Amino acid sequence: MSDSSRTLPPEALDEWAAALRERFGLASEDLPIPLILDLARDVAHDVARPAAPFSAFVAGLVAGRAGGTPADAEAAVAAVVELAAQWAQRSAEDAT
Repeated sequence: MSDSSRTLPPEALDEWAAALRERFGLASEDLPIPLILDLARDVAHDVARPAAPFSAFVAGLVAGRAGGTPADAEAAVAAVVELAAQWAQRSAEDAT
Protein backbone atom coordinates (compact mmCIF):
# COMPACT_ATOMS: atom_id res chain seq x y z
CA MET A 1 0.00 0.00 0.00
CA SER A 2 1.44 3.36 -0.97
CA ASP A 3 1.70 6.29 1.42
CA SER A 4 -0.76 8.33 -0.65
CA SER A 5 -3.46 5.67 -0.23
CA ARG A 6 -3.16 6.03 3.55
CA THR A 7 -3.38 9.83 3.62
CA LEU A 8 -6.78 11.08 4.66
CA PRO A 9 -8.28 14.20 3.17
CA PRO A 10 -9.80 16.45 5.86
CA GLU A 11 -13.35 15.31 5.17
CA ALA A 12 -12.35 11.66 5.58
CA LEU A 13 -10.80 12.48 8.95
CA ASP A 14 -14.08 14.11 9.95
CA GLU A 15 -15.95 10.99 8.81
CA TRP A 16 -13.59 8.74 10.77
CA ALA A 17 -14.01 10.93 13.88
CA ALA A 18 -17.80 10.72 13.48
CA ALA A 19 -17.58 6.92 13.23
CA LEU A 20 -15.45 6.80 16.39
CA ARG A 21 -17.87 9.08 18.25
CA GLU A 22 -20.82 6.94 17.21
CA ARG A 23 -19.13 3.62 18.05
CA PHE A 24 -17.93 4.72 21.48
CA GLY A 25 -20.65 7.19 22.46
CA LEU A 26 -18.35 10.21 22.43
CA ALA A 27 -19.23 13.88 22.11
CA SER A 28 -17.52 16.21 19.65
CA GLU A 29 -15.54 17.85 22.45
CA ASP A 30 -14.21 14.42 23.45
CA LEU A 31 -12.22 14.28 20.21
CA PRO A 32 -10.24 17.52 19.90
CA ILE A 33 -8.80 16.80 16.46
CA PRO A 34 -6.65 19.96 16.14
CA LEU A 35 -5.20 19.41 19.62
CA ILE A 36 -4.31 15.79 18.83
CA LEU A 37 -2.83 16.64 15.44
CA ASP A 38 -0.76 19.44 16.96
CA LEU A 39 0.54 17.01 19.59
CA ALA A 40 1.51 14.51 16.91
CA ARG A 41 3.23 17.22 14.83
CA ASP A 42 5.19 18.58 17.79
CA VAL A 43 6.32 15.18 19.05
CA ALA A 44 7.21 13.98 15.55
CA HIS A 45 9.31 17.11 15.04
CA ASP A 46 10.91 17.33 18.48
CA VAL A 47 11.40 13.64 19.29
CA ALA A 48 10.77 11.26 16.37
CA ARG A 49 7.90 10.32 14.06
CA PRO A 50 7.28 6.95 15.72
CA ALA A 51 6.95 8.72 19.07
CA ALA A 52 3.88 10.67 17.87
CA PRO A 53 1.17 7.97 18.03
CA PHE A 54 2.66 6.52 21.19
CA SER A 55 2.67 9.96 22.81
CA ALA A 56 -0.94 10.57 21.77
CA PHE A 57 -1.89 7.30 23.44
CA VAL A 58 -0.02 8.28 26.61
CA ALA A 59 -1.71 11.70 26.66
CA GLY A 60 -5.11 10.00 26.37
CA LEU A 61 -4.24 7.55 29.13
CA VAL A 62 -3.07 10.37 31.42
CA ALA A 63 -6.15 12.46 30.64
CA GLY A 64 -8.44 9.51 31.35
CA ARG A 65 -6.78 8.79 34.66
CA ALA A 66 -7.08 12.47 35.61
CA GLY A 67 -10.84 12.42 35.02
CA GLY A 68 -11.26 12.48 31.25
CA THR A 69 -12.60 15.99 30.85
CA PRO A 70 -11.62 18.17 27.89
CA ALA A 71 -9.52 20.23 30.33
CA ASP A 72 -7.75 17.04 31.44
CA ALA A 73 -6.99 16.22 27.82
CA GLU A 74 -5.64 19.72 27.18
CA ALA A 75 -3.44 19.53 30.28
CA ALA A 76 -2.08 16.10 29.34
CA VAL A 77 -1.34 17.20 25.78
CA ALA A 78 0.37 20.36 27.04
CA ALA A 79 2.56 18.29 29.37
CA VAL A 80 3.57 15.91 26.56
CA VAL A 81 4.31 18.79 24.17
CA GLU A 82 6.37 20.53 26.87
CA LEU A 83 8.35 17.34 27.47
CA ALA A 84 8.95 16.95 23.73
CA ALA A 85 10.26 20.53 23.50
CA GLN A 86 12.60 19.88 26.42
CA TRP A 87 13.73 16.67 24.72
CA ALA A 88 14.57 18.57 21.55
CA GLN A 89 16.44 21.24 23.49
CA ARG A 90 18.52 18.64 25.36
CA SER A 91 19.24 16.85 22.11
CA ALA A 92 20.41 20.09 20.51
CA GLU A 93 22.62 20.89 23.51
CA ASP A 94 24.12 17.39 23.45
CA ALA A 95 24.93 17.80 19.76
CA THR A 96 27.03 20.91 20.41
